[in-house]
Amino acid sequence: MKKNLLLLFSILVLFTACKKQDGSTSSESSDSATAIADSSAAKKLPAAPVPNTIMTEVFVKNLAANIYGWGWPMVNIHNRVETFRSLPGAIYAGGVLPLAPPNHLCMLNDYVEPQERAVACPNQDVVYGLSPLDLSLGPVVVQVPDFGDRFWVYQVCDQRTDGFASFGKMYGTKPGFYLLAHKDWNGKVPDGITAVFKSSTSRGIVIPRVFQTDDPADKKAIQPLINQIAIYPLEDFDGKMKITDWKKTKVTPPDAGGEKGETKWVKPETFFDQLADILKEVPPMPGEEAFYAQAHALLDALNKNPKLKEAAINAAIDADKNLVTPLFQFANVGYPVKYNWTTQRNGAQFGYDYLTRLSCAKANIFVNKPNETRYFYQDRDENGTRLSGSNKYTVTFASGELPPVKGFWSLTLYNAEHFFAPNDLKRYSLGTKNKNLKKNADGSLTIYVQNTPPSEDKISNWLPAPKEVFSLYVRCYWPEEKVLNDSWNPPAVVKVK
Repeated sequence: MKKNLLLLFSILVLFTACKKQDGSTSSESSDSATAIADSSAAKKLPAAPVPNTIMTEVFVKNLAANIYGWGWPMVNIHNRVETFRSLPGAIYAGGVLPLAPPNHLCMLNDYVEPQERAVACPNQDVVYGLSPLDLSLGPVVVQVPDFGDRFWVYQVCDQRTDGFASFGKMYGTKPGFYLLAHKDWNGKVPDGITAVFKSSTSRGIVIPRVFQTDDPADKKAIQPLINQIAIYPLEDFDGKMKITDWKKTKVTPPDAGGEKGETKWVKPETFFDQLADILKEVPPMPGEEAFYAQAHALLDALNKNPKLKEAAINAAIDADKNLVTPLFQFANVGYPVKYNWTTQRNGAQFGYDYLTRLSCAKANIFVNKPNETRYFYQDRDENGTRLSGSNKYTVTFASGELPPVKGFWSLTLYNAEHFFAPNDLKRYSLGTKNKNLKKNADGSLTIYVQNTPPSEDKISNWLPAPKEVFSLYVRCYWPEEKVLNDSWNPPAVVKVK
């Protein structure tokens, strides 16, 4: 069943990707003479499925599974925004997670803590913020302070998890005020707004990231900067920089649930109850009209036939288990490169690549665009064996072969659920932020990945691992061309014999 679901999903991806902007396939559009003779007909979309057409349970199950895989990321974003809608203001949920109601921001004032469970694969190289967007309520102002030489980037993604705005040091973004708006907004842009970015969807997420080192002095120096980061509705704009002391943010009690994995943002049991809203919130890309017509036809059938709806829900439950869940493993994300690492080069600009959009959303949602950050994922050692704390490993960057970046790099360790594995050093990553890393005599850098401490002279280069299975993750912020074109690759993870 798993193979059938993956095959069907792959066929869906290929079919949609081959569609031309007028909705025709490449073979249909090749008849240029016909297109010229009847240009008006060429622009007209083919008819949708006829209402009340009989659908067998097998057809419903197959279509439902494909739609579930396609819609999973969009439902994920929808449910995050709706969950945060009732918040009275910015809070640190459970004392660790920055949350705010739509079109408002909450910034952390230090690294994210290990207890965070809302977003898999956090990192302790940056100070995070989060703002859910609902642009149907109106445009929002994004405030950018003067970061000086410090690396920073704001991720701004729509409901598809594609980026629709560019903010960051790699763009040379100037301090000031910017506007995010829905594509249909045509209001007056007030004086003082530097630029306007428009989204094709009403819902989205903004995540500021500001680099911070482990130096206590740097943690102090960053405070005035992050206090000037703000996102708020256009009606609150007065042309003056708003200042918030994020250290005074309200804190809610820790979550008593003690969840190991990421919050379950998408539930197959209710997916088809939400699908109609998703189809309205997320307009089709050119070429997706046929798929949307199929989705609407399916919903119409499910609304009229409880037995078919039950079949669709069961198909979604099965797809969640056999299609979506396996994509959580880094070995199934993107494409392979050297030494069993995998990567992707279209993060936050997935387009018709539904499979990579889904795998990123499941394994490590909210990835930046490649020119902002390139990611490398690892579940295995150089021999293809699953990484486990029962073994010791080394990761050695040859002299001159540290990740080539203009921003910063890091190697992060995650437990089986893609969160930090608590350890006595409270150390979850090593990289640019660590000023005490020791190089070898030949100029190479070895990081020791193991559960028990290495010898004292290697402690500074020790990345503590849990006793159980774990994964590794290399981030290259503002990567150089060698990283972008796959000329550079992370080194092998070598099991110590």
